[in-house]
Amino acid sequence: MKNLTAAALKPYLDTAISAADSARQVTRKWFRLKMKVGRKEDRTPVTIADQETETVVKNIILDRHPRHGFFGEESGQQFTDSEWRWVIDPIDGTKCFATGMPTFGTLISLLHEEEPVIGIIDHAMLNDRWIGLKDAKTTHNRTICRTRNTMKIADASVYTTTLDMFDEQTGKQFENLTRNCKFRVFGGDCYSYGLLASGYNDLVCEADLHPYDYFALVPVILGAGGVITDWQGRNLGMKSNGQVLAAANSTLHGKALEKLN
Repeated sequence: MKNLTAAALKPYLDTAISAADSARQVTRKWFRLKMKVGRKEDRTPVTIADQETETVVKNIILDRHPRHGFFGEESGQQFTDSEWRWVIDPIDGTKCFATGMPTFGTLISLLHEEEPVIGIIDHAMLNDRWIGLKDAKTTHNRTICRTRNTMKIADASVYTTTLDMFDEQTGKQFENLTRNCKFRVFGGDCYSYGLLASGYNDLVCEADLHPYDYFALVPVILGAGGVITDWQGRNLGMKSNGQVLAAANSTLHGKALEKLN
């Protein structure tokens, strides 16, 4: 990989921020309006707000960078052999969005040769935005943020969005980890990862995620001092199995991996 400085990434970061700003306008317009909630082939919910938000984000990105690849949850992939690829989840937490819960977010990430170098977690209704940049410190609403220094599983809080994301085997692994933690919190979707980056929780353990669910999280967590991998400790990639473990620091991450495995 070429040396990517903050200055070199700035034009792309400007694009990501513009896209996040525009996504906010769309999701705020639709929030808590009664609308039809459809189901896609994989049985996950979708609304007109998901589709409209992705269209707006996609148009901004490809107008500025027409040769870049794009992978959105609603529109799929194009230009997959590009050196640069944007991976987008227009509304992470559609179930929350559709039922009036404000913790849904927009996830925007840019990959360079399959490595996430920019990540934005944006929450329109809560006015929270985390920005992660390769080899830079993560910011929350323009202020540098930092993960906690919790070292023991017994002292750790752990988030997961829902137990529905685990099958019989992964459910057992999840229980083995989380029953040893100080307490568990359910819900949150991508919001829980932003809270981890800001030092409010210690672990997030999830499964059955897709690239558009986790790529934006990587620069945010790493830039705040945390660790994020799959359940085997491997870096997350386009072909990862959907299992994600984020931890406030490497010591806690290692102990969590031991409990999972």
